Amino acid sequence: MTEHRAQVEELLAGYRRSRDQLAAVHRELSSVTASASDADGLITATVGPRGTLTNLVIADSAYRRYRPAELAEQIVRVTGAATVRALARAGEVLAPALPSETDPQALLLGTADLEAREIAPPQRKPQVDEDSYEDQNWIRERAR
Repeated sequence: MTEHRAQVEELLAGYRRSRDQLAAVHRELSSVTASASDADGLITATVGPRGTLTNLVIADSAYRRYRPAELAEQIVRVTGAATVRALARAGEVLAPALPSETDPQALLLGTADLEAREIAPPQRKPQVDEDSYEDQNWIRERAR
């Protein structure tokens, strides 16, 4: 019985180490942030680990420089750039906890090991309406 008990204790210790590592990775992932700014530094977006906008700083001069649509476009652009940085950092944090063949970026994006063709929306086949007379010719040729 003591050998069996030692194996159980060893398994439990391994489980606890794995849980501790997972908790540490989770804490580090939740603290990931990234920022990006436009070329002039008038707009700065900061995002969290999943690309969620957490802070947006717009200089007063940005309102004079950009029209509303241009300002919105710049905000979207810098937020996207910050998201790319945050996902890269999150991938670096996650990589050591994953099996070596796992792509952390793909996992974070929700695609895991799926190929593009596997996640593409299915192409719809055109439905044939059996009651449709659209392609029928109703004008009969005269008999010659």
